[in-house]
Amino acid sequence: MALKATIFKADLQISDMDRHYYQNHSLTIARHPSETDERMMIRVLAFALNASDALTFGKGLSDVEDPDVVAKDLTGAIDLWIEVGQPDDKRILKACGRAAHVIVYSYSSVSSIWWNQIGNRVERAKNLTVINIAAETSQALEKLAQRNMQLQCTIQDGQIWLGNNEEMVQIDPQVIKP
Repeated sequence: MALKATIFKADLQISDMDRHYYQNHSLTIARHPSETDERMMIRVLAFALNASDALTFGKGLSDVEDPDVVAKDLTGAIDLWIEVGQPDDKRILKACGRAAHVIVYSYSSVSSIWWNQIGNRVERAKNLTVINIAAETSQALEKLAQRNMQLQCTIQDGQIWLGNNEEMVQIDPQVIKP
């Protein structure tokens, strides 16, 4: 019998003063059995940083053809394709061919090694942005993971804070490829 996804619920309050986006989102997050809390929380962060009415979680790990987070326009065309982790160059280039904009959120201590290996192969992709989240930050975000979460995300002047009523994590993303 196959393992089933673990369901997490999050009430996410976003105050993005840089984009003038202020919204509450009730999220249902299916965590694949092979996914860690750390990776799941990076998906939540990616959602918060790019939040819109059209943004949804994709099938991610359970479907290799689907992004982790996606936004489609009214015609069904993909406006935004978000990957979490260190995808290979073929997956990134395929996503760049299918979406108007692709963002990769890398989050481990080996991100620089990963980027050194694939960076020159994806450099030609003009619609690609690669952002690294420091390993210490992603591990701090992992501690926020609970089956039912009340989260607040504040974004102002490029500074990001994500947390709950007890703990806030400051996030300083490093843009590897703008």
